[in-house]
Amino acid sequence: MNSCFIILAGGESKRFNSNIPKPYINYRGKPLLLHSIDKAKVFNKFSKIVLVINKKHKNYIKKLNIKNIKIISGGKTRAESAYNALRSIKGNNFKNVIIHDAARPNFSLKLLKKLMDGLKSNDCVIPAIQTADSVKQKISNIVKNLKRENIYLIQTPQAFNYKKLYSLQNNKSTEVADDANLFVRAGKKIKIIKGETTNSKITVNTDIKFNNLIKFGLGFDVHRLVPNKKLYLGGVKIPSPIGTLGHSDGDPVLHAVTDAILGACSMGDIGEKFSDKNKKFKNIRSTILLSEIIKQSIKKGYLINNLDINIITQKPKIQKYKKQIINCIAKICNISPTQINIKGKTTEKLGVIGKEKAIACEVIASVIKND
Repeated sequence: MNSCFIILAGGESKRFNSNIPKPYINYRGKPLLLHSIDKAKVFNKFSKIVLVINKKHKNYIKKLNIKNIKIISGGKTRAESAYNALRSIKGNNFKNVIIHDAARPNFSLKLLKKLMDGLKSNDCVIPAIQTADSVKQKISNIVKNLKRENIYLIQTPQAFNYKKLYSLQNNKSTEVADDANLFVRAGKKIKIIKGETTNSKITVNTDIKFNNLIKFGLGFDVHRLVPNKKLYLGGVKIPSPIGTLGHSDGDPVLHAVTDAILGACSMGDIGEKFSDKNKKFKNIRSTILLSEIIKQSIKKGYLINNLDINIITQKPKIQKYKKQIINCIAKICNISPTQINIKGKTTEKLGVIGKEKAIACEVIASVIKND
């Protein structure tokens, strides 16, 4: 992994016409720029991820509490921001660099792989789509017909040999609309690969569509309570003289959350994914299992919209631990705590749960299909 992924989110967002800067606007369940960050993490081929922000937006980025990302301030132009990012990693000896605009959240992991593969025999690889519309050029009052077969609409992410791109970064004017432009101006060879029609740029607020496909899933789990066992609920260790009996750490909340997400994404169930017959999962933390399912769901194009969780137990009382549990699940699922609701329920001392011999959890998850 000798590559770096750079995300540019340092613009003024003037055309977007919103009180919230465009990179931080909620889009399909989470802030716009998190889509690019999360996909880069899931791709798992980058040694470093660099996020370039507008220094006026520092309060917004603090609220997101982003971990393991290098965050730097951008410049007055896109080209200056890209240069700042490239200069910030100069000492890391990267061979390749991918540069992406945060305003394009819908690129696929397949596209990233094609770009990386293209760098094996090229110094500059960019995605593009050809227009299906007729194209004309107007200069003053003179209109010319252009061959649409020769017109390419350029997208990001764009892939480069780091050293060769950095050597061209002396031009930081507003005319440099993307980094491939530097190669074109220098007469260097570039490789154009087929882009994605879904990889459109969000420029104005009407570009955000709300007709997304929303799917739902139901999860349920119950575990027996026994002495001399640890009690984990929603990834949080709860002080208790008794704990849950299970093949893994016996966390009924995370198991129910996992099953609800699997159901919503039509991806089977937790028993199929992590069989209790497999010794590999003996005593494993359920946080690890849920993290794996989140990665798989992102690869299939799903984003979590919200989770509604009922924890059914006579003891302990859930209210005391609710905030901790919500924060833990939100971190694993890459969503905001505001997208999670938890309710503590009892059975009024009826049945095995009422007699403090078991804990159960039920979850409804809604997900958005990111096509």
